[in-house]
Amino acid sequence: MSSFFTLPDSQKKRKRPNTLEPPKKRFASSKSTPPNPQKPRSTPRKPHRDESISGSDSESDDGPRLTAAEEADLTSGSDSSEGEEETAAERRLRLAERYLENVREEVDEVGFDAEEIDRDLIAERLQEDNAESKGKIYRKLAGDLNWEDANYSWCRNNGLAVTSIAARAPFIYTVGKDLSLIKWQLQELPKDQFLPKNGKKAKKEKPPPRRKPIQIAFARGDKSKAKDHAYKGHTDSILTVAASQDGKFVVTGGQDRKIIIWDALTLKPIRVFTQHRDAVTGLAFRRGTNQLYSSSKDRTIKIWSLDELAYIETLFGHQDEVVDVAALAEERCISVGARDRTARLWKVVEETQLVFRGGGGEKKKHSSNAPKISECSMDRIAMIDEEMFVTGSDNGSLSLWQIQKKKPIFVLPFAHGFDPELKAEEASAERNPSEKIIPAKQPRWITALKTIPYSDVILSGSWDGFLRAWRLSENKRKIEPLSIVGTPRTLPHTPLHVNGLNAHPKSPNADHGEREVVKGVINDISIFERGERGIDGICIVVAVGKEHRMGRWKSIPGGKNGVVVFEVPRVLKAENGVVNGANGVGGIQAMK
Repeated sequence: MSSFFTLPDSQKKRKRPNTLEPPKKRFASSKSTPPNPQKPRSTPRKPHRDESISGSDSESDDGPRLTAAEEADLTSGSDSSEGEEETAAERRLRLAERYLENVREEVDEVGFDAEEIDRDLIAERLQEDNAESKGKIYRKLAGDLNWEDANYSWCRNNGLAVTSIAARAPFIYTVGKDLSLIKWQLQELPKDQFLPKNGKKAKKEKPPPRRKPIQIAFARGDKSKAKDHAYKGHTDSILTVAASQDGKFVVTGGQDRKIIIWDALTLKPIRVFTQHRDAVTGLAFRRGTNQLYSSSKDRTIKIWSLDELAYIETLFGHQDEVVDVAALAEERCISVGARDRTARLWKVVEETQLVFRGGGGEKKKHSSNAPKISECSMDRIAMIDEEMFVTGSDNGSLSLWQIQKKKPIFVLPFAHGFDPELKAEEASAERNPSEKIIPAKQPRWITALKTIPYSDVILSGSWDGFLRAWRLSENKRKIEPLSIVGTPRTLPHTPLHVNGLNAHPKSPNADHGEREVVKGVINDISIFERGERGIDGICIVVAVGKEHRMGRWKSIPGGKNGVVVFEVPRVLKAENGVVNGANGVGGIQAMK
């Protein structure tokens, strides 16, 4: 009987090739001694792939071939850490050189050829771009603008009160209670209005510069279409307007709870959103994008994407009507809630909110005649940078806030003064009324508020007849009075009276016979810069109405409905023989 254990060794060895074990990979380095079968598995394949990429024949032709993607990965992975750092550094160097070249081209357009001036301008530009990317103040414009010599021109509107305005140079867009949306084209600077043809000097004298804007397009809603859901237009008063930074879209919101997206070129409606449950009171674009924030009397804020023409999200938290909203570059917005007396910073990405509570009055009395009036409603808000903002209230106060503090760090009371006292006959129906029944003077509300982003300039408006400019202090802790725009002081050493405690020489309450610059209620303010980075000054456009934009409880006798355009020139400065300003005459000063 044969058995496996009785077979000779030679027969046992012949049966081994018949096994189904897969063939082992051959190694060129060791032919005499068979390799350990587990050794190739523990050995990383990375060196062999590197050899095959480099072109060596160490690996047999029967081995698996690499795809192009694997070869690219291995090429990047086979480099040493030093090589990877060099590649990243080269990429950063290339991008930095491209950025510097773009900055140098923009600086060369200004016309400075001196190497030192060119280097200083590039360094200043780099610092400004770095500060803007961090969302901090980097521009000191308050002292560089000639506020008293600003020229202004009226543009009358035959309809009802103008409630809001948006500027996107060289166009402005106005809306009003008459359901109208109007597109205007602003005039060029005087130095650019009458240019000689073919480089020849004009024989005739130049005519006086044109100031008033020109109407380009017009759209009006229809109240009779209120029940027509397919109607793409407003059916009630329009309260707010905003224009996208790329100039493609104009957005309006009104009392009819609609948000309408318009083509900025033709003013034709593109899309109508009806998600809000009450009147739309404010609109704001995120800086540099087409992301839109809208505030409403339904106590919510909604986020929209105009690139997709779609609704994104709703933000809840306010306990009263949300009457204004503002935003800058980061994905966040800030709003005020009227009589809930809070400002809320909405961090969209983190899905959180910061609550800032107002409602306090001025603790210190500047005068025995100055009443202490508490804040009842926060009506206006504007962002200075990503960490600071300013609010305006119905007690006439301007409040400065930081996002690290829950209370304002500074309050400027009675910024636009008081209304005149009522006469005894107006306060009572009696024949011989007593003076005791005459109510105290009431402060003028802050009806409009605007800032130049990332700068120290703040502008506010009310119904006192003037547009007032304010400055953020050097330590960023106070709001300081700067000037009344477009009204030079009669005496060079006369201080600018604020807080309404003493009548300004040009105030309607003073007996000086000075005319107001703005006749009516300033309902909104918009700003844009003239020239490259504001070298020719700034342009301020103001929406004015006989009534307040939110209602008819305040009507100004003798007021006008329209737009006021202020052209604020740069202050002339001589540095290294170069005069800043347009044509050496301050640019806009040529209008005088």
